[in-house]
Amino acid sequence: MHGGNDRRERRLFQFTAIDEFSRQRYPEAFKENSSHSAAIFLQHAIEYVKFPIKCVQTDNGQEFTKYFGHDKRRETDPTLFQRVLCVNGIVHKQIRAYTPRHNGKVERSHRKDNERFYSKHSFYSLADLQDQLKRYNREYNHTPMRPLGWKSPNQYLADYFNSKSATDV
Repeated sequence: MHGGNDRRERRLFQFTAIDEFSRQRYPEAFKENSSHSAAIFLQHAIEYVKFPIKCVQTDNGQEFTKYFGHDKRRETDPTLFQRVLCVNGIVHKQIRAYTPRHNGKVERSHRKDNERFYSKHSFYSLADLQDQLKRYNREYNHTPMRPLGWKSPNQYLADYFNSKSATDV
């Protein structure tokens, strides 16, 4: 976090969900990188998108899984994040360990966020960051993209659901 009169560096964490089909994105910032934060983020992401989420892919971070933990209860005692997945009937796919390229869209998204957002803005509080991040994401989801035939993620999804409902009639 940058800005304000307090020169001490405070770490904040961004979680990002990206729909594989439309590239619609939902980011959210938190004070801590924990399973609790990840679970809250997941619940907010579920509420944000206008369609059912079938599968979530993550890395093997402690906020998502106990996969690398030494605790033998890891299979019988899921993280809070995994519990939210289970309650919502969402499959959890974990990438291969130490291969961030398997989460390429999110990794590229975070790199672009650093270039286009974090390097050009100051944040005076977590609430300020969250407000600015919402505005930035609204712009992102309305920006046309070449892989989507120069449609925005929101337009691409709207066209898909409109065509789907037209064929269902």
